[in-house]
Amino acid sequence: MPAIENITKQRLESGQLALGVGLRQARTVDIAKAMKTAGYDWLFIDMEHNAMTIDTACQIAVAAQDAGVTPIVRVPGFEHHHATRALDCGAQGIVVPHVDDVATAEQMAMNCRYPPLGKRSVTGVLPQLDFAPHPIGDMAKAVDAATLLVIMLETPQAIANADAIAAIPGVDVLLIGTNDLCMEMGIPGQVDHPDVQAAYRTVVEACDKHGKHAGMGGVYKPEQMKPYLDMGVRMVLTGSDLGFLIAGAKGQATAVRNLIS
Repeated sequence: MPAIENITKQRLESGQLALGVGLRQARTVDIAKAMKTAGYDWLFIDMEHNAMTIDTACQIAVAAQDAGVTPIVRVPGFEHHHATRALDCGAQGIVVPHVDDVATAEQMAMNCRYPPLGKRSVTGVLPQLDFAPHPIGDMAKAVDAATLLVIMLETPQAIANADAIAAIPGVDVLLIGTNDLCMEMGIPGQVDHPDVQAAYRTVVEACDKHGKHAGMGGVYKPEQMKPYLDMGVRMVLTGSDLGFLIAGAKGQATAVRNLIS
């Protein structure tokens, strides 16, 4: 069977942190090498809160794999073509937002996995295998083995269903969208609230029970991240290119202005 390297999946399976960066502003493929140099393991290529086209997302994805950083695309909805087009064109993972129930999670697993596990349609040679031809059965097994399916839990209903969602074959990661969860709970922005901490414990326990991985988005201050990392969260979205750009630019502008103040 051909081998495909997915750095992030390997790190998760060995219990290591896998650090991701959200792409909201980047539109060129060199962002992959830049973020690899910055120390990141995966790109959160965002097609939900973003005007990025699938063409741009997939070009970045192909470059990312060659750069040694895992390209993961957040799709904007549950329609099968959002996820499968991204996978066919270079993504090594899919993030599905706003999954509240088992049926939706099962459908996304069905969309993203080849038979017999799912019903993903087979295309020709794939960028994940450098467009080299392989026996179709071997190709399907290799691609499935190197693909991460990340289900986002962003409501109390989703948290309540975490155990059942974690049990679904083909699902790899349950990632809490903390900001949306806080909004749904009526505690906007309180990412370290006891109710949020309880939600994380629920998800981590479900993942541990079913051999899946727990993920985190929306918590960006290291001191607020630590309690969740201590619980066992290992797939961590640490911020976005836009946030880092503003922070870095603001810091430099302030430092230079202070030279003559």
